This record gives sequence, C-alpha cells and structure tokens, in this order.
Amino acid sequence: MIKTDAKMNTDFTFKVVKEGEEQEVTFSELLDKPIIVSVYMKNNTSSCDRQTIGLAEHSDWFERKGYNLLAISKDGCRAHKNYAKKHGINYMLASDPHYKFSEATDSIVEKKMYGRTFTGPSRSAFVIDTDGTILGVIEKIDTKAHAEELKALVNELN
Repeated sequence: MIKTDAKMNTDFTFKVVKEGEEQEVTFSELLDKPIIVSVYMKNNTSSCDRQTIGLAEHSDWFERKGYNLLAISKDGCRAHKNYAKKHGINYMLASDPHYKFSEATDSIVEKKMYGRTFTGPSRSAFVIDTDGTILGVIEKIDTKAHAEELKALVNELN
C-alpha cells in the first residue's frame, strides 16, 4: 500500500461517468484540485452501496472543502450511469476493470472467497493532491461510516 507523502503514477487512463456522461480520461486530468478516491468492489451490493451512497449524502461537504470525489470499481460505465441515477450519486464514478488505480497505489491484495484465493483491489480510500502526492490513506474502509471517516481525515489534513 502506498504511504502518505509518496507520489503516485498519475499517467494512466480509464473511463469515468461525470455528470451522467462517459469520458475517457488520464487520472492526472482529474487533479484540477485535490481528490478523494474511494475504491469499492461492485455496484448493487449491500456494503458497497452503503459506502457510495454515504459519500453521496456528504458530497457537498467535500466540495465545500475543495475536494473532487471519485469512487472506483470494476463495473462498466453503463452500469455506473444506472447506479448513479438509481442512488442519486452526484460525483464521479470510474470504471477500472484492469485495476490501474490500484496498481498505481500499490493496493492490490490477496483475497479469499468460497475457498478460492485471488488478487484484487483493497477496499480503501486515498486523499491525493494535485501533483499526485498522497495526503492520506484509509487502508480498510468502514462501509457504514465511510463518509464520516473521510471527513475526519480531511479535517485532520486541514
């Protein structure tokens, strides 16, 4: 896992849904102001829904503090558009099926499910400055209180 004060590689592309529109962007293009990136596994699963909907409920607070908000999963952009509409998510959702962001933040971990071992992105969150410097990391998200833990981290940084 990348550590605070390290600089991540921001030169990779993926697709995002921003204001209902699909766009292919380089991650560095999203850094017009500091960004909070929340990694989740899949749309329409109970813990992931708590995580993303909780952020949507507090997205105005993060915006007032001067942060962009981005949630990343492996779901495609069509699924993200429907998901955002269904749950009132008003911030960017990224489709990252090849785990480019997780590779850039060294946050791919070994997981076990149904007796099978595999690797995938950790459920984590990152506060990243405009130059790609990691300002803060939450290595294991509390899906029920994700917005609150991010708000505490932002307040700690300011």
